[in-house]
Amino acid sequence: MQREKFSSRLGFLLISAGCAIGLGNVWRFPYITGMYGGAAFVLIYLFFLVILGLPIMVMEFAVGRGSQKSAARSFDVLEPKGTKWHIHKYFAMFGNYLLMFFYTTIGGWMLIYFVKMLSGEFEGLNPQQVNENFVQMTWNPGLMTVAMIFVVLLCFGICSFGLQKGVEKVTKVMMVSLFIIMILLAIRSITLSGSNAGLKFYLYPDFKKVMDNGLSNTIFAAMGQAFFTLSLGIGSISIFGSYIGKERALMGEAINVTLLDTGVALVAGLIIFPACFAFGVNPDSGPSLIFVTLPNVFNSMSGGRIWGAFFFLFMSFAALSTIIAVFESIISYAIDLWNWSRKKAAFVNIAVVIVFSLPCVLGFNLLSGFQPLGPGSNIMDLEDFIVSNNLLPLGSLVYLLFCVSKCGWGWKNFLQEANTGKGVKFPKWIRFYVTFILPVIILVIFVQGYLSKFFPQLFQ
Repeated sequence: MQREKFSSRLGFLLISAGCAIGLGNVWRFPYITGMYGGAAFVLIYLFFLVILGLPIMVMEFAVGRGSQKSAARSFDVLEPKGTKWHIHKYFAMFGNYLLMFFYTTIGGWMLIYFVKMLSGEFEGLNPQQVNENFVQMTWNPGLMTVAMIFVVLLCFGICSFGLQKGVEKVTKVMMVSLFIIMILLAIRSITLSGSNAGLKFYLYPDFKKVMDNGLSNTIFAAMGQAFFTLSLGIGSISIFGSYIGKERALMGEAINVTLLDTGVALVAGLIIFPACFAFGVNPDSGPSLIFVTLPNVFNSMSGGRIWGAFFFLFMSFAALSTIIAVFESIISYAIDLWNWSRKKAAFVNIAVVIVFSLPCVLGFNLLSGFQPLGPGSNIMDLEDFIVSNNLLPLGSLVYLLFCVSKCGWGWKNFLQEANTGKGVKFPKWIRFYVTFILPVIILVIFVQGYLSKFFPQLFQ
């Protein structure tokens, strides 16, 4: 069966960027940027993005294009006879499913808040009531289940129409709309009275903050954000490599995707910090930033109901673009492994994802007594920890070693695939670094993730 291809290069870039652009770009990146020294942190982050994220993204794309398969079959096609690289497909598949078991819940939250903001539900509420509104939503398993099911049906429905007519067509519109809405929100935010303090906090290179937080802590924060922002290691990026032709070299494409991902993260800060400082609101990190802090900001803003609705529409697009991209990867697994039709793969996986997403939904209410990572934690925290701190770094290490090792696909084969076509080439001189230094950096990130999670006092 002929493998479907993207109808345009723009479609490939926007969908790959949509997979990488997630909610971490919005509720984590701006906050840690401000915390670790503004533009000083951004410079360190960009350095690690180039030396960490880019090489592994090129490798994932190359494995996908070289095999013309999803992660379910790519290692089987490319590995030397008798080797066991293909075992990683089970971890890759598990990683994509587990990511969706909690990401669909967050996608549901974004749509709920879009409706709440558009209907004016937050108007007249004080900060405490806004906080109670979020708590009430998480304690409502019925509402969250309906929202999660809607997200699953919508995104699998889009994927069921095919790569070009479904995934590419819808994601193009979604991503272009996302960029336009972000620019409008950023312009509105930086023109607010009192926004200059927020801009200074975010963009001014404050090396004193870098030193106050500890240079090693700042470097670890930059490394971690650069590594996790691109969603590498579980094959959700490599699938799009299998859908593109040989016209262009993969380094240039990876650079473009990385630039789009970073651009969204940077603009998110231009939306959040000027607005928070203009209204004297503390820019927290995590879900409280999105669901508590920003509704209070929009409440204080002239025309805040409309701007708030725009913001949650943008957030919904950021979440849904990732979900559609990973669902496409999940559907491709079923097609490659069992030769299912696209419609059958979508239909079966709708049931699987809904059923296994329920524990995350219920972890905020009926199962809130289960706190797997200590007091205050929930099932979503556990699922996120398994994916972010285990499957992503270790999976990236597998792709890396597969592309540089003689007992894997090998450096020569990887380089030939990566550099086929026009555009920026993957440099040959980098071989020593990606073979001997980059694997060590990934292992350091993996270990540091555990230490910061279970022994945070070491980083005080």
